[in-house]
Amino acid sequence: MSASVIDFVATEARFGAHNYEPIGVVLSRGEGVWVWDTEGNRYLDCLSAYSAVSQGHCHPKILAAMVEQAHRLTLTSRAFHNDQLAPFYEEIAALTGSHKVLPMNSGAEAVESAIKSVRKWGYEVKGVPDCQAEIIVCANNFHGRTLGIVGFSTDPDTRTHFGPFAPGFKIIPFGDATALAEAITPNTVAFLVEPIQGEAGVILPPAGYFAEVRELCTTNNVMLVLDEIQTGLGRTGKLLAEQHEGIEADVTLLGKALSGGFYPVSAVLSNNDVLGTLRPGQHGSTFGGNPLACAVARAALRVLTEEGMIENAARQGARFLEGLKDIRANTIREVRGRGLMLAVELHPEAGRARRYCEALQSKGILAKDTHEQTIRIAPPLVITSDQVDWALERLATTLTQDFS
Repeated sequence: MSASVIDFVATEARFGAHNYEPIGVVLSRGEGVWVWDTEGNRYLDCLSAYSAVSQGHCHPKILAAMVEQAHRLTLTSRAFHNDQLAPFYEEIAALTGSHKVLPMNSGAEAVESAIKSVRKWGYEVKGVPDCQAEIIVCANNFHGRTLGIVGFSTDPDTRTHFGPFAPGFKIIPFGDATALAEAITPNTVAFLVEPIQGEAGVILPPAGYFAEVRELCTTNNVMLVLDEIQTGLGRTGKLLAEQHEGIEADVTLLGKALSGGFYPVSAVLSNNDVLGTLRPGQHGSTFGGNPLACAVARAALRVLTEEGMIENAARQGARFLEGLKDIRANTIREVRGRGLMLAVELHPEAGRARRYCEALQSKGILAKDTHEQTIRIAPPLVITSDQVDWALERLATTLTQDFS
């Protein structure tokens, strides 16, 4: 690293909490699928800010909407109406087929909001005894980092020394419909689950799993809450990952790409029963639903659909997945994914995935490791065939590299 890069990194280390372990690059500019560091080196972004930059870095139409709205009105709080919230509600509801919308800021806030809402629904609609509501979640889940959420994580790094935690959660294996059926009781109000477990290493459930889940939830009057904060808005090659199995969630959580990377925006989408139980003063957010956020989200949704990004994710994702599977390397244990949400899991003897990510950086690709042995690959949905092929060449060279 050059002196200037070392200085940036050292200053972060001196003043910042050490809750991240970034790859050793300092980025200063982005456009489309590309980012540039402070030295002028260009990289293909294969993380997309954990899928928040699905529309590509600094998309000009989202930027224009943000600048225009910033000149007009940024924040009113929900004490007053604003002229961007109603159109945002209308447009996202029409796109997703939702009945009610609750705007928030971060993905974790959306998850917390859903937990509150399904519990309230359980008490007031389903008739669960007060303070007895149960929510079923999956092992190896990742739904955020608030205290309420980490309480039902199974990752020791996420949980250790942050307790005590709130009760009311049952943990079952992911992809096991029988386990779900056995866990449901009369007090179960919801099943909270990711369609694909992203942080766990892009883990896909067995075919037909969510069809069974949907039937179980319907039969037992349990709300199916799908956390589509990473998988939603085109990442898997469909607007929502649930569409791959032709089901509909009772509650859907969106975030990340909802703003195209410009601004923190999230939303809880639901049927009337769940969000319909909320009354004034029972939930809120100073910034949730603010006019700047709504204007940005409206533009982000518009370019996603008008520019064919979802269809492109399906095409390029299939090309990328096939290309990864064609790489003949002793280091590779498994390649998996859907759309442009991909992963290469390495054999333990290949060493930590991080060193491969560092080697990829030297070849002009930024990717991120997870769970020691897995490289996640999730470029912006605007990636082209030529760019996919360019990336595959460098991935093949790196994955067959001898690090001994």
